Amino acid sequence: MVDIFERLEKNAGGPIGMYMGYAHGYFAFPKLEGEIGPHMTFRGQKMLNWSLNNYLGLANHPEVREADAKGAAEFGMAAPMGARMMSGQTKYHEQLERELAEFVGKPDAFLLNFGYQGMISIIDCLLTPRDVVVYDAEAHACIIDGLRMHKGKRFVYGHNDMASLRLQLKHATELAEQQNGGVLVITEGVFGMKGDLGKLDEIVAMKKDFNFRLLVDDAHGFGTMGPHGRGTAAHFGVVDGVDVLFNTFAKSMAGIGAFVCGPRWLINLLRYNMRSQLYAKSLPMPMVIGALKRLDLIRKHPEYQEKLWEITRALQGGLKENGFEIGVTQSPVTPVYMKGGIPEATNLIVDLREKHNLFCSVVVYPVIPKGEIILRLIPTAAHTLDDVKFTIEAFKAIRNKLESGFYRDKPMPMKADEGFSVR
Repeated sequence: MVDIFERLEKNAGGPIGMYMGYAHGYFAFPKLEGEIGPHMTFRGQKMLNWSLNNYLGLANHPEVREADAKGAAEFGMAAPMGARMMSGQTKYHEQLERELAEFVGKPDAFLLNFGYQGMISIIDCLLTPRDVVVYDAEAHACIIDGLRMHKGKRFVYGHNDMASLRLQLKHATELAEQQNGGVLVITEGVFGMKGDLGKLDEIVAMKKDFNFRLLVDDAHGFGTMGPHGRGTAAHFGVVDGVDVLFNTFAKSMAGIGAFVCGPRWLINLLRYNMRSQLYAKSLPMPMVIGALKRLDLIRKHPEYQEKLWEITRALQGGLKENGFEIGVTQSPVTPVYMKGGIPEATNLIVDLREKHNLFCSVVVYPVIPKGEIILRLIPTAAHTLDDVKFTIEAFKAIRNKLESGFYRDKPMPMKADEGFSVR
């Protein structure tokens, strides 16, 4: 018999946690301080920050801060007490749901406490063991975790590969017919790592040849894509063809929470059956009041989305003009692809932060294949063109060092928070 704690301790934190001894507080769990925005403080140094999904710059908008404060002052963080079904229902929750549904062009919407938890619960609620799922190979972790709960069969298709999707739909349809089930396709509007768009128009067109329903996670598309930021489905003109649309407040809305929308009967089914909401306290009132203000600003100020795209085009265009590989992004998400292992990546990030006062996220193995580095930049409406120019010059400097082998030949930096212990 194995002692659970002994096994966990020997595992040394897993594939990422195994590095916590030198990574904690610097490469992992870094503490950015100060007012949320393009310029924040990290370990006492002012940084140009490209690491927040604050797409429209609403996190520190004065009207947002005022609404958040008034909501907290009037209602406190405890209200409403209880789950929505029992005692946590308010007119403000209902108002926010109505306005969100109208904004994205769906009949009804249901508020969720968290995006990650919400997607898992949506998938669990929609499917029976007889149903078959077909999903994109690069679907977000919340989708994968939701599918792990599914007791039926699932097929994965190559990322944005429509020939692969068609083949998997054929297999899924045959199996579903045998066991009297249905078929659900799941994809994303904007893929958060590469920044490319899910081919929603082509997927919806396949409904002519196959009988399936479509669930889209548009966390990165809401507020950034489509007319007035109404999302990726609106961008492609296929809102009606997306059967279940999911969005989060954690990106463009700069808040906490999420919502799912679709036909009214389906949303009512979710209201009465989503376990993560039935047995969870209602979204606190200040977050609801704050979300109403954020949505109002998005509707009334299309210039926020326009500014976001001005910065995005300048950043992505400048990177490409200077020979950087940014892949197939079609959204503000801006990955910069480089070659190197973990030693190069860690030294490179230290150089960016210590020498250039620039903070961005880095992605390495095991999230992506060995030998690859992704520096992930998230432009926002709060950034400036000067920020873009500064960043491109800094990236040129670190690229020269990377290609010369400078980072490879340096020892791995030890940057963990002082006093942090893995035991």
